[in-house]
Amino acid sequence: MAWNTNLRWRLPVICLLLQVALVVLFGVFVRYDLDADPHWIEKKMSGNVSSDLDNEFYYRYPSFQDVHVMIFVGFGFLMTFLQRYGYSAVGFNFLLAAFGIQWALLMQGWFHSFDGRYILLGVENLINADFCVGSVCVAFGAVLGKVSPVQLLIMTLFQVTLFSVNEFILLSLLEVKDAGGSMTIHTFGAYFGLTVTWILYRPNLYQSKDRQSSVYHSDLFAMIGTLFLWMYWPSFNSAVSNHGDAQHRAAINTYCSLAACVLTAVALSSILHKKGKLDMVHIQNATLAGGVAVGTAAEMMLMPYGSLIVGFICGIISTLGFVYLTPFLESRLRIQDTCGIHNLHGIPGIIGGIVGAVTAASANTELYGQEGLAFAFGSSTPSWNASTQGKFQAAGLFVSLAMALVGGIIVGVILKLPFWGQAADENCFEDAIYWEFHQVHLPGLGQGTRSCLLSLQMPKDQKSIVFRSEDPALKASEP
Repeated sequence: MAWNTNLRWRLPVICLLLQVALVVLFGVFVRYDLDADPHWIEKKMSGNVSSDLDNEFYYRYPSFQDVHVMIFVGFGFLMTFLQRYGYSAVGFNFLLAAFGIQWALLMQGWFHSFDGRYILLGVENLINADFCVGSVCVAFGAVLGKVSPVQLLIMTLFQVTLFSVNEFILLSLLEVKDAGGSMTIHTFGAYFGLTVTWILYRPNLYQSKDRQSSVYHSDLFAMIGTLFLWMYWPSFNSAVSNHGDAQHRAAINTYCSLAACVLTAVALSSILHKKGKLDMVHIQNATLAGGVAVGTAAEMMLMPYGSLIVGFICGIISTLGFVYLTPFLESRLRIQDTCGIHNLHGIPGIIGGIVGAVTAASANTELYGQEGLAFAFGSSTPSWNASTQGKFQAAGLFVSLAMALVGGIIVGVILKLPFWGQAADENCFEDAIYWEFHQVHLPGLGQGTRSCLLSLQMPKDQKSIVFRSEDPALKASEP
């Protein structure tokens, strides 16, 4: 089969069509909410607020900054571990996130911020749009290196839509509590991405196996992404919590869980190596699992020691997953999970959903107080009780899994169509397929010959340089 990876018309057309459509939809449906509108001064003068500092912007924007950095820098750089896919990891993450936040503002706005005429846009909408795109970034990790930017835009369009529907079902219909998105973001994103990559299975991907590994500098860049994510995760899990004790508690619980996760991930990484050495893959990924797993229960009375236990368990399970489960999924179930999102987001997301259900079912007035319990769970209705809340929390986890699996199958089938500009199996994990590299003139190859320098390797005894033809659609040449 001939693979045409020339995107000269396909990528510009779809980018421009999507952006023009977004401009029209924003013009018709989107307006500022009261906190961003000039009528804010009237609200202030009416006596409802005492100063401009009561504007929602000043409460939420610091958290928004942190979450925004996580999406564009944290996730982007975390995926730069592939030795020849750094441009695409950061660049395509940038592209899908920039499109995704616009579409998410519309989709989530129609479900949550629509006043009958307009979607009212404020800083909390921006945070929730970033959350939605975070789920897309998770799914991107499963298909990293194997799809074209056109496929990523199509995937983002459908995933944001499905995410918004799933989020509405959980948060508005089931009234599930999921402050840090263990279920809505991580579980949904991970199993959606895993289902898509299962449908897009590439039987000859072994021909690109050499490029599916890291080198020293690529791992170092990926570690930058890890550290940004790790530092800002308390903001992520607490960003949309209620002001006051709930937001404070969410940050503390996440902080503790992340810290415990690092120690157990490092311990398991060393134990599982014959010579006790550490594996950078585990340090880049498994150390973040505690932040994922504490997300649902982040604003609940999990207690600091409970957060440490969650982080402790997830550091172990995530590291074991990278060592044993990822190879099993690829060899037995044909799931080619490039970044190991099942171990960082999938399993920890399920654990987070379970922890949230158990913690919610254990809620009582002794822990929260009468008013605190009503405020934390919206338990003012006479029929509410903690056991019922726990059941709804568990139901939310199953709904997220079902939406992810069904949606992933549908989107995977669409992306499998042969005209999206995807690369051949032997050309996966290669930046040169979609990115321009500086050309170099080499002595001995002819006066007008141009070759693209793709790889520079330094063995002990000599320097070997691997070149490839300028036509990236051709099969990779042997070194």
